[in-house]
Amino acid sequence: MSKDTTIQPPIVQTALTVAQLCERNQISHVHFYELRKQGRAPRIMKLGRRTLITVQAEADWHKAMEAETAGAQ
Repeated sequence: MSKDTTIQPPIVQTALTVAQLCERNQISHVHFYELRKQGRAPRIMKLGRRTLITVQAEADWHKAMEAETAGAQ
């Protein structure tokens, strides 16, 4: 038997769970939901019962938070 030596491209994660987003950004779940209530959290999408945040939504959120911080200085 010969082994399959085909190189597979890496799987790129394009969406995060709330828990993953919180871990990556070092915020608590409570803070995330407070930001949502204030309309300042990243955009979400629902997939069945799961709440996901795309990597693009996370990047856009970072830019918005930076702009908000720059405007407050």
